[in-house]
Amino acid sequence: MEHTDNLGRRSLDPQHEISAVVVPLLKGVIYQEEHPGLWNALLNMQADVRDYVAVLGLELLLDEAEGYAFLRSRPETGEEGGNAVPRLVARRQLSYPVSLLLALLRKKLAESDAGGGETRLILSRDEVVELIRIFLPAGSNEVKLIDQVDATLSKIAELGFVRRLRGQGQMIEVRRILKAFVDAQWLADFDQRLAEYRQPFAQPQEDVDV
Repeated sequence: MEHTDNLGRRSLDPQHEISAVVVPLLKGVIYQEEHPGLWNALLNMQADVRDYVAVLGLELLLDEAEGYAFLRSRPETGEEGGNAVPRLVARRQLSYPVSLLLALLRKKLAESDAGGGETRLILSRDEVVELIRIFLPAGSNEVKLIDQVDATLSKIAELGFVRRLRGQGQMIEVRRILKAFVDAQWLADFDQRLAEYRQPFAQPQEDVDV
């Protein structure tokens, strides 16, 4: 709904302004580079948005330096022993190939940052194949390996952690939002994690918020 101020200028209802930011957040990640107007609105209303989504049992994670924001469910604990708020953000199980490749890409992103190179991490499919090859059974069929990597990359792209470069189907960019899901503490235990990943494909799957 629009209102008119004392000077006769029209303005949107504050509730409508918040909804215009929250609805896109409920649909997925907001990137500064892709939606600069929406991003600026979110920064200006950040405190109000946090209060708004808290009622829904959600919290806003916003990284101004990296230029992304998203919503996730708050810890599933009720107040004073009460019932937990129902989850609005689904908790999904990730398969072995997906969780392994996410871990490898996160490490690659950390190495790129430590090297002080480009802020964007862009890899070819061949580079991704080499990252994952050593964790697969010896003698794996090359064609099947490439097909598996393509399928895994497609799944990770659906989750929003990578994107294929337009007009360059064999190149992907690792989205920096991956840092929010695989944190520094997790990365510190990376060697132990990789040892676990070397176990058979039948290892239990992990629940993560994505």
